[in-house]
Amino acid sequence: MKIENTKAQMRKGVLEYCILSILKDDDAYVAEILETLKDAKMLVVEGTIYPLLTRLKNAGLLNYRWEESTSGPPRKYYGLTETGKLFLNELNTTWSELQNAVNIVTRQKNTKK
Repeated sequence: MKIENTKAQMRKGVLEYCILSILKDDDAYVAEILETLKDAKMLVVEGTIYPLLTRLKNAGLLNYRWEESTSGPPRKYYGLTETGKLFLNELNTTWSELQNAVNIVTRQKNTKK
C-alpha cells in the first residue's frame, strides 16, 4: 500500500469542508481559494476544484457572481448561501467531534506501546 494514496484520500475527504471554511467570511475566486489551500499545504489542482465547486453550487451551498477584473477577464466569485452557512456549522461540529475521537484513539494506541 502506498502512503501517498492514503494521504491523498485523507486530503480529498476534508476538501469540501476546507473550501466552505475559506468562503465563510468573504467571497473568493478560484485562484484565491487555491492559494489559501496551497498555503495550508493542501495539494489541490484546478482540475479538482472546479467540479467540486460546481457540485457545491448545485447542492445549494454556494452561489457565484461575475466581477470585472482590472488585470484580465471577469472573475467568478464564490460565496456561501444561507444553506451553505448552516451546512458549514454542522461540519464544524462534526469536525470537532471527529478530531476528539481521533485524538482519543491515537493517544490510546500510543500509550499502549
